[in-house]
Amino acid sequence: MKITNISYERLDLQLSEPYTIAYETVSKTANFILKIETEKGFVGYGCAAPDQVVTRESPEDVEHEIRNVIIPYLKGMNVFMSSEILEGLKLLLKQKSSALAMVDIALLDIAARKQEIPLYQFLGGYRHSIPTSITIGILSLEDSLKTAKEFVSQGFNIIKVKGGLSLEEDVEKMMHLRENFSAISLRFDGNQGYTSAEAITFYERTKSVNIEFFEQPTKVGFDSHMGEVTDGTSIPVMADESIKSVKDTFRLAQGKHIDMVNIKIMKVGGIREGMRINAVAQSAGLEAMVGCIDECSLGIAAGLHLALSRKNIKYADLDGHLDILDDPFRGIFKLEKGILLPSKYSGLGKIER
Repeated sequence: MKITNISYERLDLQLSEPYTIAYETVSKTANFILKIETEKGFVGYGCAAPDQVVTRESPEDVEHEIRNVIIPYLKGMNVFMSSEILEGLKLLLKQKSSALAMVDIALLDIAARKQEIPLYQFLGGYRHSIPTSITIGILSLEDSLKTAKEFVSQGFNIIKVKGGLSLEEDVEKMMHLRENFSAISLRFDGNQGYTSAEAITFYERTKSVNIEFFEQPTKVGFDSHMGEVTDGTSIPVMADESIKSVKDTFRLAQGKHIDMVNIKIMKVGGIREGMRINAVAQSAGLEAMVGCIDECSLGIAAGLHLALSRKNIKYADLDGHLDILDDPFRGIFKLEKGILLPSKYSGLGKIER
């Protein structure tokens, strides 16, 4: 089945509230929506969410690749020769992260729509829903407690807290959150902000909090530092920014530097690459989470379908759409009291715009 038309749209999206993490403050995001049409009338959609730090792409990079590489390359290709398409694009694209993910998502969307089943079932299907965490950026103690109260009132039972700028403030914040919200799960993301010694100190001082897992405490490129935290603590240590490829996963797993991996479709280059990373993690006895960056609901839907398709993916951090104003894809899945449920329509779900 040949691809007959490819078009795209750039979405410059504002966030309802800027948020701060250890290395930046974010107030807006750019997403790209790719639409692939075939000779048989099937249409698939993909999303790219470039981020200079996470995906190593600027919006200008992605737009250039769409116009000059992706559209000319895809036209006339057999939509079901997806491995050939993706391997070819890897050689042509200068930036291979969210731009490649966008194509991968769209091709899978078409394949699932052709089979008339939701994408997660096309991928294999393991579960029908998954709880997601919701994130508190780096805020004051007072604002963190206020935000947590709002999230809990909305039905969320898992809160991820960003830190890494101040060990003392992070410890105080986690202790007070536990005192005020005894029944919820708390996760902590250091966003590369700690040394290994600081990360271990943070763990020692927050043992009573019962943090579920400790995400990316140390800087990328220093595997042994992450390993020191893993060896020096009894809570699972998760790699996020350190996982950009299957090779990264294998290296960190082989060195026993981590306990978990965070798979972000935009960061690793697509759903299929995420599945490969998860397979390596599973073979090494590591659990997995599907995470996100600042993505509209179409991108989040892709992550959701991946998470629902594999037994080893037990966790989700798919809240990147919640702060986006004027998200054009709201309704493509449901979020009920912190639980994500996919669309019953085929592919990624019914596109209503």
